[in-house]
Parts: sequence; structure tokens; C-alpha cells
Amino acid sequence: MRFSDVVRDLDLSQATAHAILKTLSDRGWVQRDPVTKTFSLGPALSLIASRLDSARPLANLAHDAARRLATAVDVPASVIERAGDDLVITAFEQPKGGAISASPNERIPYTAPFGVAFAAWDTPEAQRAWIQRAAADDAALTRQLTDVLTQTRERGYDIDWMTPALAQAAHAIGSLSDHALPVNMRSIIDQLRVEFTSAALTSDDDPRAPRPVATISAPVLDKGGRIQLVLGVHPVRPMTARDVQRTAKPLLDEVARLSTT
Repeated sequence: MRFSDVVRDLDLSQATAHAILKTLSDRGWVQRDPVTKTFSLGPALSLIASRLDSARPLANLAHDAARRLATAVDVPASVIERAGDDLVITAFEQPKGGAISASPNERIPYTAPFGVAFAAWDTPEAQRAWIQRAAADDAALTRQLTDVLTQTRERGYDIDWMTPALAQAAHAIGSLSDHALPVNMRSIIDQLRVEFTSAALTSDDDPRAPRPVATISAPVLDKGGRIQLVLGVHPVRPMTARDVQRTAKPLLDEVARLSTT
């Protein structure tokens, strides 16, 4: 990145950006190319990266599990972890010839309809906050979300029924901040959030009818039953209930191995 890119993307003054980049450069976190005048990650980060395998052993094992799943199930597989109010894709593995793209470190808002697999095993307080962010004062949607979390725990894994187009639209609506919206649009956007969430959670009563399945995901728990991360596969195709169960089997096997480490 150029200096002007950093100033623009982070909305900093030139003086502030220069002071931060100089400090980072002095400590080896970033380096500046004397010819192109661009900044890139520095050598100090390589030292941090080399220690990650030992510092985060479960995440490292989960990445290996995602690679095995992508090969075994022949669909992309991912590892998702929580960072504050966001879920972060920390690994995305493709099967041979895979075409579905996602970027490691891509962030997803931790609010319905996203993050069901995480929320279903989260603490009661975190579950209430997850529901509140999506449902607000909508009592019917609150009950629906509560039921979805209960059903997901009973099943042992989450099924994301959203089509790619619906997921993109829901992500765009979910990322809008009320502070950045005109007052007369806030109620409209709030209603759209409710409609997207409700539509994404609605499943077909006929188990024989194929439905689009974006993701099948399951939690990796520690010995105390606390959720650590989520392992998922991404079929992105119509599936029957039996298809989903067959695809979930190797996923749950990998999760069971990780939960005992």
C-alpha cells in the first residue's frame, strides 16, 4: 500500500499516519520499499507467524481438518472463530478444482441469520445478545431464533439454507449502521433485517425435497463444553435431508477428534 492509501483507507491525517508507520517500520512490523514507496508487512510478523502453530494448536489442527474435509467431501471447508461482534474465517480450503471463493480473515457480523452454529453453543448471555441484535422488539422473531438455537443443539450441527444471493443481500443489510442511515430509512432497514433473517431460518417441511444448502457447520468444544471455533463445509447446491446427513457425517467425525484434543 502507498502512504496515501493508508491515509485514505484508515481515515487518518497525514501526520498521524506518518507517525504510526514510522513506529511500525522502526519495530519491523512493516517495511517500505525505497523504489516504489509502498508499505508491506515486515519481517517481525514472520517471527510471530512461525510461533502460531505452537501458540494456537487447536486452530492449527482445525486447519488440517478443513483440508481433509475439502478432499473427503469434495466441497470447500472452513474454520470460523469469533472476534468480538464478528465471526472471522481463519481458514478456507478448496477441493481440487474448486471454484467457490472466500478470503481468510473475511469478517461476518455475529448476528442472525449468521453464526447460528456459534450462538447455539455460546453462553446464555451471548445468545440473548445475538438474538437481540437481529430481533430487537420482534417477539415472533425472538421465539423463532430461540427455537432455531434449540433445534441446532439437538441436531448437533447447523444447516444454512441461504442461497448465495440471499446471503450477499443479508450481509449487506446487516453491515449497515443505524448511525449512517437517514432517520426515515431506519425503520425500512430494520424491517429488511427481520425479513432476511426470517427467510433464512425457514426450512421446508418435506425432507425429500432438495433445498439450496450454503453451509453445514458444527462447533468444536473444549472439555468444559465451551465453544472454541466452528468447522464447516460449503456444498452450495440443492440437497435433500439425507444428502445433508451424509455430508455432515465426516464433518462431525472431524469435530469429535478436535473436541478431544
